[in-house]
Amino acid sequence: MILNGKGSATIIGIATALVSLQLYPQSASAQGRESDRERGSIYLGEFITNRNTDARVDGSNGSTGSDVDLEGDLGLESSTSVARFGGDFWLSRRQRLDVSYFDLSRTASHPLNKTINWGDQTFQINTVLTTDNSLTIGKIDYTFAFLNKDRGYLGITGGLYVMSTKFALSEPTLGKFETNSVTAPLPVVGLRGEYAFAQHFNLRGATEWFGIDTGDVSGRLTDTYVGVDYGFGKRMFVGLAYDTVSLNVETNKGDFSGRLDWSYDGWLVYFKMDFGGGVSSR
Repeated sequence: MILNGKGSATIIGIATALVSLQLYPQSASAQGRESDRERGSIYLGEFITNRNTDARVDGSNGSTGSDVDLEGDLGLESSTSVARFGGDFWLSRRQRLDVSYFDLSRTASHPLNKTINWGDQTFQINTVLTTDNSLTIGKIDYTFAFLNKDRGYLGITGGLYVMSTKFALSEPTLGKFETNSVTAPLPVVGLRGEYAFAQHFNLRGATEWFGIDTGDVSGRLTDTYVGVDYGFGKRMFVGLAYDTVSLNVETNKGDFSGRLDWSYDGWLVYFKMDFGGGVSSR
């Protein structure tokens, strides 16, 4: 898999920073912290995203569909704000599970500035096309922390990035309607870590990537996340994080035959609460 220069620099920077921080000698304030890590946490946030989506849906007879810019050609919002929630759970002092879920669905009615061949339908220029794009993202990751210190950890991750998307295009006045859907469980590997760099502040980061080619489905994905949160009380945090994702999927399986090039980046403002206890960080 080939990463662009910006993505590669971000991944290398996060990994280098986390490794350096993990190996840096602990300060007196760090030594005074509790040695037992909390068992898990849950978070709820508002995710403000900017998106770019290009798609093609081929006909059932093998005809090639049009390349469509969903934001430019179909009028779907490029910037949206959605709820995002998730959590993590330490199975042992070195093993952790992370889950998250969010819904990026959009709808729009927009006059076409070009003729579009989408699946088995042709939608003519200047007609008003209604688009319903359902899109949900679910993630589950396992992390093995090969570096494990009082102030944080760094580990190797493996998991699934499950994207379920559905496109419904319609011209009600002309009696035309086309629906296509695809669910892509994409296996990912990467790095995850966090570091308490001050008494109440934590740096968190993760980067994951995947590549797959089964004949029916092929794709590439990169997902990079970095954030800082502030702890107050015993187990509560507020934070700000940046997340960027780039995805390419091509398939000729099931209801969807075509291509999807999709990317988003945005800011996550979140509240996090820890629970449990008794997981030694040593």
